[in-house]
Amino acid sequence: MNPGLQYPIFGPEINCPHCRKAIPALTLTDTYLCSRHGAFEANPDTKELIHLPSGRRWRLWDDTWYRQHTHPDGIRFEIHEALDRLYTEGYKATKVIIANRYKDLVSSYLERSYPWRDSNETKSPKLYGLPVIFSPESKEDPRWEIINFSLEKEPGVPLRYPYFRLFE
Repeated sequence: MNPGLQYPIFGPEINCPHCRKAIPALTLTDTYLCSRHGAFEANPDTKELIHLPSGRRWRLWDDTWYRQHTHPDGIRFEIHEALDRLYTEGYKATKVIIANRYKDLVSSYLERSYPWRDSNETKSPKLYGLPVIFSPESKEDPRWEIINFSLEKEPGVPLRYPYFRLFE
């Protein structure tokens, strides 16, 4: 018997999408077991990893797990965390590129610019004060079928740190 067939599609061990600790596969099943977060089932048809207790789903791209969101708050929170990490690393984001597959999910949550309020504003939607664009179709760039967003960044501190808006 081929030893590779004894394990789920991602092999004998993966990193837990939550804690990033190495977790083993249970042989002859499609399951990985994290001692801290419980069972994850690998779906060979969709190539998704499903957290059994919560139903959350992840897909793998370039050795990184990306959660597949079903609610706008999930992706907004993930972007919020990434912006916070950039800030602590000494960078500021200049633009947010969100996967086109989330366009309908997040569009109603984006800030809109109104030209009559400030003539210097552009008409592009914003999130946390940053311009938002949507990715090309995934057929043009397959990573956008899996990754959720990308931040364009540059060195420096934001003029107005976006999270202060939460307390205004």
